[in-house]
Amino acid sequence: MSDESARPVYDLAIAGGGLVGASLALALAPLGLRVALVEGVAPVTGSGEHPSFDERTTALANGTVRVFRSLDVWRHMEREATPIRRIHVSEQGRFGVARIDAAEQGLEALGYVLPNRVIGAALWAGLSHCPCVELVAPARATGSELEADVRVLRFERDGGEQSIAARLVVAADGARSLVREQAGIDTDHWSYGQTAITATITTQRFHDHVAYERFTPQGPIAVLPLAEGRCGIVFMRPPEEAARLLALPDEAFLAELQREFGFRLGRLLRVGRRGSYELGLARTDRHAAPRLAVVGNAAQSMHPIAGQGFNLGLRDAASLAEVIADARAAGEVDAGAPDTLAAYAAWREVDQRRIVAFTDGLVRLFGSPLGLARGLRSAGLLAFDFFPPAKSAMARLSVGAAGRVPRLARGVPLATGH
Repeated sequence: MSDESARPVYDLAIAGGGLVGASLALALAPLGLRVALVEGVAPVTGSGEHPSFDERTTALANGTVRVFRSLDVWRHMEREATPIRRIHVSEQGRFGVARIDAAEQGLEALGYVLPNRVIGAALWAGLSHCPCVELVAPARATGSELEADVRVLRFERDGGEQSIAARLVVAADGARSLVREQAGIDTDHWSYGQTAITATITTQRFHDHVAYERFTPQGPIAVLPLAEGRCGIVFMRPPEEAARLLALPDEAFLAELQREFGFRLGRLLRVGRRGSYELGLARTDRHAAPRLAVVGNAAQSMHPIAGQGFNLGLRDAASLAEVIADARAAGEVDAGAPDTLAAYAAWREVDQRRIVAFTDGLVRLFGSPLGLARGLRSAGLLAFDFFPPAKSAMARLSVGAAGRVPRLARGVPLATGH
């Protein structure tokens, strides 16, 4: 790039090729746009070691599955996808229990659970057939700036700084997004004072495709059904307690988990590699700036209590692809046009506000030690279990069908209109 005046201009430059960034690149491929995908780690199509594709599992809403079907990558994931047929919510030491059954809601499943590495490998396999998407990797995005009618994305590669120009730069570089921060988009952060321990376990009884959410005084426990009868756990505890649990031998760790979760799945037999991450809530004050859009964890990150984080981030990608496709259909060839970005920002701010309020409300309700809150929780769980409209509303939210739904999440190709 020694001759800046002659450098090519991309339609889009996506900073970050994790699950959301790769999905966005794939969604844009049919539009014939020239897309650069700047990613810090070279892609993999097998089991892989990409840090975003580790052994954490993700619960996919049905809307998310429809997006992946629309992108023709679900066939690469389906074999390892485990359906969630029922959701069981309980609180330790209380009588209230809430249950949601897919069959009662007329659904095949409430969602599906997959290891992140499987999702990532499928996305990269799809991108390998997209000649209009140019991969720039390994490269670390460091920021961007406006320059005439483009935005210039800067990144470090091969020991030096390089840059590319695009009509639109997309910040998909995670919760600590340098591109977002350097563009002056503020974020609100607060910590929940908890650490999530993640692992895969095997159990005495088959999970029967039930996802469990168990609330305890020290934090929630989520147990998700996986392939081959295994289960994925998210064991949430205060940081000091989490550090102690992480240091325990496998047998002692399983005994602690058993005591807190109970025997719904019989004895807990084996635990795989344990990981951990701190839990908090972060959200941007806006989703767009001049010639810049923010998606995925760069726009928001939240507590996993309701399994909404990745599904919300993928809707960012599907929504951005849709507003760009609609603008092009109306004759706007500039992917970073102000009206296009305004439409994207307005759409996403409503969805983000709704999901953040729902998730944060659950954390605060079930995290409160006050007697009144405990009583409300038990009464609420009992009432929920016997109130079909509430169960239907929760089921719609769990499958990503509440609010305005992107066309890709309805299985409708972008090029066909509404």
